[in-house]
Amino acid sequence: MKNLVIVESPSKAKTIEKFLGKDYSVLSSYGHIRDLAKNDMSIDISNGYLPDYQIPEDKHKLVTDLQKAVKNSDCVWLASDEDREGEAIAWHLLETLKLDPNNTRRIVFNEITKNAILYAIEHPRTIDMNLVNAQQARRVLDRLVGYEISPILWSKIKPALSAGRVQSVAVRLIVERENEIRNFKSQQYFRVVGTFATPNGSTLHADFSKRLNDETAATATLQQLAAAHYKVAQVETKPTKRTPAPPFTTSTLQQEASRKLGYSVARTMQIAQQLYESGYITYMRTDSLNLSEVALNMAREVIGEQFGAKYVNIRRYHTKTKGAQEAHEAIRPTNLAVTSINGDATSRRLYELIWKRTIASQMADAELQKTTINIAIDNMSETFASTGEQILFDGFLKVYTESSDDEENETENSTLLPRVAPNDVLTLSQADASQHYTQHPPRYTEASLVKKLEELGIGRPSTYAPTISTILKREYVMKEDRVPQERELTLLHLANGQVERSNRIEKVGSEKGKLFPTDIGTVVNTFLMEHFANIMDYNFTATVEKDFDNIAEGKKEWRNVIDSFYVPFHKNILTTQQTSKRSSGSRLVGVDPVSGKNVYAKIGRYGTLIQIGDTGNEEKPRFASMKKGQSIENITLEEALALFELPRTVGTTDDGHEVVVSIGRFGPYVRLDGKFYSLGKGDDPYEVTLERCLEIVSAKQKADAEKERLKKIFPLTIGELDGENVVANIGRFGPYLTYKKKNYRIPKGTDAQTLDIDTAKKLMKIK
Repeated sequence: MKNLVIVESPSKAKTIEKFLGKDYSVLSSYGHIRDLAKNDMSIDISNGYLPDYQIPEDKHKLVTDLQKAVKNSDCVWLASDEDREGEAIAWHLLETLKLDPNNTRRIVFNEITKNAILYAIEHPRTIDMNLVNAQQARRVLDRLVGYEISPILWSKIKPALSAGRVQSVAVRLIVERENEIRNFKSQQYFRVVGTFATPNGSTLHADFSKRLNDETAATATLQQLAAAHYKVAQVETKPTKRTPAPPFTTSTLQQEASRKLGYSVARTMQIAQQLYESGYITYMRTDSLNLSEVALNMAREVIGEQFGAKYVNIRRYHTKTKGAQEAHEAIRPTNLAVTSINGDATSRRLYELIWKRTIASQMADAELQKTTINIAIDNMSETFASTGEQILFDGFLKVYTESSDDEENETENSTLLPRVAPNDVLTLSQADASQHYTQHPPRYTEASLVKKLEELGIGRPSTYAPTISTILKREYVMKEDRVPQERELTLLHLANGQVERSNRIEKVGSEKGKLFPTDIGTVVNTFLMEHFANIMDYNFTATVEKDFDNIAEGKKEWRNVIDSFYVPFHKNILTTQQTSKRSSGSRLVGVDPVSGKNVYAKIGRYGTLIQIGDTGNEEKPRFASMKKGQSIENITLEEALALFELPRTVGTTDDGHEVVVSIGRFGPYVRLDGKFYSLGKGDDPYEVTLERCLEIVSAKQKADAEKERLKKIFPLTIGELDGENVVANIGRFGPYLTYKKKNYRIPKGTDAQTLDIDTAKKLMKIK
C-alpha cells in the first residue's frame, strides 16, 4: 500500500520520514496552501460570511505536485500541527486536493518521536470541523476589522495605516503605559540603614522602618539616632519552602528566553519551531502545564540518577488559563535524558533552558530558614529590622538558578545573619541616610507585553509573536534602548555623633529593549479609542477569544458569533466615515519669533512634520519633516524652528556650483548641478560638511560610471550546457548568472568577466 503523509514544513518532513518505512512518502505543504486573497476582503458578507480562499501564485506548482502525489497514493495522512491552525491546514488540503474522505486520515502528535508518530498512525481520526471553524472565525473577524477600519485611518490620518483586533489593543497598552510615565511625578525620599555591633563583635546591617521625606527630616533623625540606645526586641526564625515554577507554556518560554537569553519573542518561536521539527522538544504553541505520564517517569529517573532520590518530587500541574487551547502538554524535551543537543549556540541555549525548567518542575522544594531581627530604639517609636535567608536544602535550585533576573527563583540576595538574642544590647557604629526618588512604572519589553496580554486574556499562544512583529513592522511601536543619565544625590553619614553631608552620582533612566509608542501609534490609538471604543476594550477582546474557544468546543456556531459582532460594528464604520474629523495629533509648539505665526507639530501624509502658519490664512504654511527620534509630544520650539534651516547651502564647488543639502520624501540628500545624491545613514543634513558632500557625490559618480561601463560589457556568454547558454549579467544588486531562465548570484569579489564554464557550474551547484 502506498501512503502519502503531508506535513507543514520540509524539516518536519525529513524528521518524520526517518521513522516510517519505505511504504510511506512524506511531503510538505509549506504552511497554508490557500488563504484569503491579499488585495480584497474576500468575504461574502451577504452569503453567511463565506470566505473566498485562493491559492497564492507561489503555491500553484506545489499544489500540482501534491495532486500528482495523491493520485499515486492509496492513502493520504494529513499530519499538520495539532492546534486550530494545523487543523485548518489539514482541511484546506482536503478541500484543495479533492481528497477522498474514505482514503484520508487525520493524525496528530505533540512531539516528533518514533513512538509518537507510530502511535498517531495507529490512532487516526477525522478532521475536527469545530477547530477549523474556530480558526475560520478568527481569520474572518480579523479580516473584517482590518479591511473596514484601515481605509478610515487612511482618509482621516495618513495612508498605509492598518488596524487589527489584537494589534491595536497591544498598541493601546503601550501608549497608556507611556502616558502613565509622562504623568508620573517623581518624589524624593531618604532611606536610613544602620550598622550595629553585636555583643560578640559581629556586624549587623538593618533598615530603618520609616522613609523620610526630605534632607531636613533625615538629618534630624540621624541626630536623634546618635543619642539613642538599642537592643534586640525580637528574633524570629522560621522555616520556609520555595516551590519550582511549572513547565513552560508558550507565554512563559517567551518571557524567560527574553530575560535569561535576551531573545526576542519572534526569535524564541523561530528557534523553538526548529527544535520541535528536529524532534527535540514537544509542540511549542501551548498554554497547557500538563506533563504526560511518560515524561513524569523520565523525570523521576533522570533526577534520581543525576541528583539522588531526595531531589525527586513528581508534580501534576493543571492549566489555570480558562479556555486553554487544545494542546495536550507543556513544552518539554522529548527525551529528558538528553541534557544538551548538537546545533548552533542559540538552539543549544534554548533547549537547555527548557530542559532545566522541566526537570526543576519535578524536583523537591528548596528548604530555607528565614530570620528576622527587630531592633528597638529607646527614644523613638520606629524600629530597625534586618532579614536574612539561609538555604538548608537546595532542591530544585540546584538546577534552575542560572539567572539573577529570574524573579521567581532569585537567591543571590540570601544572607546569613549573626547570632543575637532578645534583649541583647547593640551599639550603633554608623548610619547612612541616602536620597532616592520614586520610579515611574516600567515600560513594556516584548516579554512583559506578552505576560500582560495573557493576563488580560487577549490572544492565544499562536498570536503573541505575530502581534508584536506587526506593531513593530507598522512602526506604531519602536523597540529602543536609552542611555542612562547622571543624577546627583545627597548622602548623609552619621559617625561618632556627627552628621556629614556628601554627594554621590547615580545613573538613571537606562532602558534596554523597551517598547516606545511612536507619534503615529499614539495618534492612531487616540482615534480608535474615540470612534471604536468597543474594539479597543480589553474585556471585549478577551470575550472574543472565549467565543473562539466555544466554537472550538462545538458550543457556538461560528457564523452567529461573527454576525453578532459585525452588524453593530459595520453601523459604527458608516457613522465614523461620515462624522469623524481628520486627525493629525496636532500640537501647538509655540510662536515663530520672526513671523509671529503659530508653530505646530503634527502628522502629515509622509510622517511627522512641523508647520509654521495656519492653513486658513492666505499665505501658505511652511513645512519641515521632523528628525528620527523627535516626537510631537516633546519637541521644543527651538528644535522645531531649527528644522527650517533646510535646504542649506553647504558651500560652492571650484567651478561655482552651489552644493545644497535638504530632506526629501526619500530622506536627506545633496543637490549639485540639478542632480540628487543620498546622504549616508550616519550623515546629519544639519551638520554635514562641504568636504563630506563632495565625497558622497564623487563616490556616486564613480559607481554610476562603473555601471555604465559594465552595461556595455554585459550580457556576456560564459559557455554552453546541455545546449543552452550560461550568461553573465549585471543587475541592481550586482553580477549574476542566467541559465535555463533561472538566476544565480555571483559572490562578491568574483570577476564576472573572467568566469569560465567550470567555475560557473560550481557557482550554480550544477553537476
